[in-house]
Parts: sequence; C-alpha cells; structure tokens
Amino acid sequence: MSEHRRKLPQPQEGGRAAARRGQSGSSSGRRAAPRGATGSPSDSYGSGGEEERPYGGRAEARRAAQRSSGGGRRRAADGAGRGGPGGGGGRRGGPAGPNGPGRGRGRASEPAKRRFIDYPRAGKYGAARWVPSWKLVTGLFIGFFGSIVAVAGIAYAMVSVPKVADTATAQNNVYYWADGSEMVATGGETNRQIVNYAQIPEAMRYAVISQENKTFETDSGIDPKGIARAFLNMAKGGQTQGGSTITQQYVKNAMLDDQSQTISRKFKEIFVAIKVGATVKKEDIMAGYLNSAYYGRGAYGIQAAARAYFNKDAVKLDPSECAFLAAMLKGATYYDPAGATAFDPAATADANRKRAKAQWADTLDKEVQYGHLSASVRNKYKDLPKWQNPRSNTRLSGQIGYLVDLAKGYIINNTKITANQLQQGGYSIHTTFDKKKVDELKNAVDKVRKANIKPKERPKTDTYVQFGGASVNPDTGAIEAIYGGEDATKHFTNNADQTGAQVGSTFKPFVLAAAMSWGARDPNGAPDQAQDERTKVSPKSLYSGKNKQKIKDYNGSDWKDDKGREWLQKNDGGQSYNPPSYKIDLREAMRESVNSAYVQLGMDVGLDKVKASVLDAGILKSSLADANYPSFSLGTSSPSAIRMAGSYATFAASGKQRDPYSVDQITNKDGTVFRHSDIAKTRQAFTEQVADNVTDVLKTVVEKGTGTNAQLTGREVAGKTGTTDGNKSAWFVGYTPQLSTAIGMYRMDDNETNKNREFLQMYGTGGEKTIHGASFPSQIWRDYMEQALKGEKAVPFPTPQPIGEVLNDTPSPSVTPSPTQSVTESPTPSPSPSESLTSPSPSTSETCGNFDWNCSNGGGTSTGGTGNGGTDGGVTATPTETTSTGTSRGNGNGGIFGGQTG
Repeated sequence: MSEHRRKLPQPQEGGRAAARRGQSGSSSGRRAAPRGATGSPSDSYGSGGEEERPYGGRAEARRAAQRSSGGGRRRAADGAGRGGPGGGGGRRGGPAGPNGPGRGRGRASEPAKRRFIDYPRAGKYGAARWVPSWKLVTGLFIGFFGSIVAVAGIAYAMVSVPKVADTATAQNNVYYWADGSEMVATGGETNRQIVNYAQIPEAMRYAVISQENKTFETDSGIDPKGIARAFLNMAKGGQTQGGSTITQQYVKNAMLDDQSQTISRKFKEIFVAIKVGATVKKEDIMAGYLNSAYYGRGAYGIQAAARAYFNKDAVKLDPSECAFLAAMLKGATYYDPAGATAFDPAATADANRKRAKAQWADTLDKEVQYGHLSASVRNKYKDLPKWQNPRSNTRLSGQIGYLVDLAKGYIINNTKITANQLQQGGYSIHTTFDKKKVDELKNAVDKVRKANIKPKERPKTDTYVQFGGASVNPDTGAIEAIYGGEDATKHFTNNADQTGAQVGSTFKPFVLAAAMSWGARDPNGAPDQAQDERTKVSPKSLYSGKNKQKIKDYNGSDWKDDKGREWLQKNDGGQSYNPPSYKIDLREAMRESVNSAYVQLGMDVGLDKVKASVLDAGILKSSLADANYPSFSLGTSSPSAIRMAGSYATFAASGKQRDPYSVDQITNKDGTVFRHSDIAKTRQAFTEQVADNVTDVLKTVVEKGTGTNAQLTGREVAGKTGTTDGNKSAWFVGYTPQLSTAIGMYRMDDNETNKNREFLQMYGTGGEKTIHGASFPSQIWRDYMEQALKGEKAVPFPTPQPIGEVLNDTPSPSVTPSPTQSVTESPTPSPSPSESLTSPSPSTSETCGNFDWNCSNGGGTSTGGTGNGGTDGGVTATPTETTSTGTSRGNGNGGIFGGQTG
C-alpha cells in the first residue's frame, strides 16, 4: 500500500486540531488539497506544528466535515463530532478515535418545530424570551382591531332605529289617603305637548348645542372621547355624564326603555345613535330631543317646560329663557331656583339659584363664543329671567301639594324608585295621611289665624306669620297629618318639614331623659373616671331656680368657654324661684320652664349625653346646634315639626322609637313594589322606666304649668311649651297615648325673591305682648287634638316606676338672693355695649363691642336666657351663635331627608 493511501495513527491529543485531522480523513466530501500545497515546512503528518487549514478557516473545515460524513452531524462515531470519530456525547469527547481525548458535542439535537405564535420566543434566553417580537405585536394589534371592526360592522348592520318608547309619555301617579280613598292623581300625561321643529325657537336650539354638543350639526351622532370618558367613569363605579351627544341623549330618552347605567346599555345606545345619526335628519333629532327631555316640575318637552316656568308657549321664549331651560336639562333637582329639597336636602332655593345663574350665564357666553348670539343681545341679560311658582296645578293646592311632596321625598329616599321613574308615573301610592286629621289641623290653624293675625291692621307685627304642624302615631311612626302652610300653590315651603326655626324649651325633656338614663357625673371623681361614676337622677332632685345663676361644670368649678368667659343663666322674665334657698325640683322646674335648673342639669349629665338623648329620641343630627355650650339644653337646635312630633312619640310609646314615615305601600302594573313594613324598624331608645317618668313630669306641665291651654276634655295630656331667643319662634309639642303633635309658629319673609330672609321678632304679633308656646301654638294644638281624637277612647298613660336618686344641688351660700326681676322689652333685644357680670364675689366687668358676637346676651360674661317675657322659658344663644335665618330652606329633620323619612 502506498504511503499516501495508508491511514496513519492519530496523535493522542484532543481538541479541535484532532477533530480537524479526523475530518480530513473522511472519505465522503470534498477532496482535500494535496499535502504540501501550502508550501509549509510542516506539512507532513508527523510534524508537531499546526495542522493545515485547506478550507480557509475552522468554519469551512466543519462544513466540509459534515459533507464528508454524509450530510450533517449525525453521530460522533462517524467523525461528525469535534473530537473526531468515536467522539463521546457531550461537549468534551474522549480521545481521538476510540480512545482519544478529542472534544465533541456528541449527537446533535434535531431542529425544533416552528410554532404559529412564537411566544415565549424560541432560541432566546433569559428576559429576551419574554419580549415579544415586532411581528407578534403587529399581528395581535391588527387582529384585535380587525375583530372590533368586524363586530361593530355586524352590530351596525343588525341594529335598526327603534320607535319612540312608550315611557317617553309619562303617566299619572295616584295618591291615596290612609283609608284607601283617592287623594289626588298627578303625573306627566297632561304635561307634554309635542311641538314641531319650526315651533322651537332658534335660541333654544343653539342654547342646547352650545352647552351640550357644539358639533351637533356636523358630527355622526357620537363623541368618541366622551364615550371613552363615560366607560372610564363606569369602570370606576361612577356615572356616565359627559359621554353623550344630543343624538345619544335623544336615543336614551325616547327610544330605549332602559335608563340603567350599564356598559351593555351604553353599547346599545352607541350603535342606535350611530344609526340614527346616519338615517335621521338633524332637525328631527333636535326636535325629538327637546320634546322628550325632562325639565323638572313634571314637565316633559320644551312646550310643557315653557308653561311650567314662564307660562308661555315655547315659540315665544326669548334667548334668556332658552338659556334658563337649557340649564334645567342639567338636572332640575339642582337647578330649579324654587328649590327641590323634596329630592335632596342640598337642593335648597338659594343653592339652586346660584347654580342656575352660573349655568345660565355660561350658556349665553358660549353662544356668543360660538357665534350663535351677538354680544349686544347677550349684554341685555343681567339676571335670571322671572320664573313663576312651581305649583300652578290647582289639584295640588291647599295642603295636597305639601302631602304629595312629603310622600315623594319619602319614596326617593327610602325605595328603589328613582326620581325619574316617579316622574314617569304609573304608581299607586298609599299614604299614611288621615284626611279627617289633615282637615282638622288646617281648620285649627285657620281659626287662630283668622281671629288674631291681621296684617292689614298691624303690618309691622302680623305680616309674614307662619305656622307649621305635624301629627305622628306613636305605635307605628306613621305621619297622620301635617300643616305645611296656607297653600301649596302660594307658599311652597313645607312648614311641617323644613323651617330652620329653633324649638326652645321643648328640648328640656331630652335633658331629663339623659339625666335618668345615664345619670349625673360624680363631682368628686377623677377626670378620667367621671364618665363612669354617675348617679341616675330622680325628678325629685333639687336644683337652683335662681335667675342669673352662675353655671358650673359637673365638678363644681365655674363653667368657662374656650375664651375663659363664665356663663350666667337667665330665666324667662328674669324670674327667680323659691327664694331664699332657690331650691326647685326638676318636676317643678319643667312645669315652670326654669332655664337655670335645666341648664345646670345638662352640665352635670354632660352635653354629650344630652345630645345622645336627643338623637335617640329621633331628632336628626343635621338639625342640631353646637353641643359645646350650656344653651344646647334650651333648644338652640332647629328640628322640624315632623321630627319633634316623632321624638315625643318615643316617650308616648314608653321609649320605643320609630322613624316618621308617610307611605305605607306602592304598587304598579306589575304588582306591589314597596311596603314600609319591609323596612320598618323599632328600637328601645329609652327604658320604659325613663320614658314613663318623662311623660309623668310632662303631664304636670299641662295640668298646672305653662301648658294649661292644651288640656283636653277627659284625656291625659303630656307636653311642653317652647319660646326662643328674641321671641322669633314659639312651639307646643304634646301627646296622648294615641297621637303626638307638634305646632310651631314664627315670622319670616318667605318670598323667593328676597335673598336676605330671616326670622323676625314676634313682639306684638296677634295683639299679644309676646308670643310664646303657651299662647297660639297651644291653642291650635288643643283645638286640633279635640277633633282629631273625637270618637276615640281615652287611654291613660302608664304609671311610672320610681327612678334615680334625689340630688340636692344647693346654691353656694355666698349667693345673695335677688328679688324677681322684670325685663324691659325692646324691639331689638340685643346685648348692650357694656354689661357687668353679676357674681357672688367682686369681679371685673367685661365690655362688649357693638359687633362682638361672642359677647351676646347668651353667655360668656353676659346673662343667659332670653329675657323676652312669657311663661315658658326661652332659648339662650351661644356665645358664637348668630341668628338663624330661613335662607337654608329647611333643616333636614322631616320626612323628606336622609334615612327613613316622612
């Protein structure tokens, strides 16, 4: 065999050189270059120099080796491995040949199958495996939006323009008396008149376009940005305001029998709006929208709204009136300047007027901005147009309008029926109102008014006199009667439910209840233990009846406010009781309405406990005054007549508290949709022992105290009179076991155009020197209750069980008895510029500035009490309190506000 054909033994060395030598001997593949072709002295096999590289590099050598081995890296034994023939599997093989040390990969893995979606990415390692390729991102993007376009196209092709829904025409709501007879039918079926496009003023069209959808005349019917914003709001759990064009609102109002705020309903609205925008004329869309929209006051459509607010046809509306009605489309509850507290206590007349004016002005300004109104015309309108009384419907005259409003408020706040659903009608509403009692209450007020209130004879004292009243059943909480005012179509503030008038000494029973429930604090206890160390108080406990009594904290120290001022409590009429000791028990102090005794009792118990007692009885927190001043016990708060009647009903029911309510049941075409009994709650606010003892003390007020005018023939009566600071309001609240009634009286200019409404003094009103709870309010209460309970069996009150311990709160021996003082009345009883402090020991006097409200006659170094005459006590203003006015248009106490309401 010739030398060049003989296979030489491979050197015992590994590595790539060995692999290459092994590859060079392969019989299959490209022919190798002849030895010595390079001309190198080391070209022989036996040389120890570097191996020849006939292919120009290692990569070329490897490819040649693969070709020579039959087409790829199959087996190391065939010489495909880097270690030459017989190379072991793995990165490092054995020796070249069978026992060589050459490095080889062994058998190569088969190539992976290609995936449709290369994710995680093959051939990548670490974080790179999870970074999608641009091809994948582009493909997904195209696929996603392609699917959306396909779905939208199918949805658009399938949707059709629906007919105007039946719900676009409101129905009657029928209200029933408690005995089942019909009280009134009222709704929207007669308050919608369709007008055509030509009858809609151009100013109205452009007012709506400028305020709600400035691109209406050119858009496709939807606003993509607004829709995105609406969906985002819904995703956050909010409302969809801001996502609707005029076309969408028209579709929602008139075509879709679904007002829910859901994504599915919104999608449906969008596709219908697109279809409507593409197939219906803009003129028809605008006319349809303005004819179907709700403007408040039961008015659906522009024609009904023009009549409801301005008593004119829509075609005669001027630009200012059109801008006004455009504001109502934002939500009449919050923009009707007459107020809508029946639906929300925040929707007062003042607040609504401010919102309406701002919206009205903004609409006019935008019309100018968008070229729909000239600046010269805009400048003619400086204030809201003159609007009319919201109750022009004669069916709601007298007390009916007040009753309907009260029931509406209860429904909105206590059922799942929305204001819009209620306006659409179709409900039968069974109320708690007793027709006989409602009529008798009105008759009792009219009798006193006709006999005593004569504004033509006494214009300075008898104008603006208002009465309010309410009756609540102690066994159920049902409101059986109210007196809201002279006429719901002339005076539309419901005086039974919202006045803002302070209730005066009618708060004293709550102080007594707190004293018997929690007890007086131990004056010798440590400050941190005083709340726990208490002695329950008996009505026989003795307190000081001295006028200008210095009020002390529970531990005996002189009470001082945060500015270091003391409090001298004044009694009504400046009267001191039982000199020289001035001791008076709590029963007698209640009977004579002695301020000094009950203010000190409140301090001993703690004003926090007095406040808790008030809330437990059923008064709403929103109506309470600041409980940090001693005068809190004297009724500086302003609950409504409904809530006062309800809280006294808690005593009448031996401590069981039930919130006043005005609707028993509601039905519609589908059956019963609400029963009050399903949500009614009764809780034991006071123990029977406490409540019955309060009742027993209040009996003496009527039997031989300030409330003798309220005595009923053959019936036991418990009650309390109340008069407030400056003689600005007077109350009588009383009850029998079957019925609790509150009557309030005050003076306030309630004209809606008067922006500075305030309570006025009642000195000389009705020809009386002063007005107090023992006068007209108790007379009305008596006349009404005699008739309201006529034919019902007289029921006695429960006999109270003894309670508490007798506390003897003896005044300091250093106090010098003072004679009974009389008070000089003045038209404006305000603190004098300088008033000295009456004190048992020498002290400095404090001078009050003319505008120092913190130095009023209610506290600090001035005397407490009202000093306004009368027989039933008075209210002391707190050092930081200002006169309550009627501008709040309600106080959140009655049936129409939060929680279970009347």
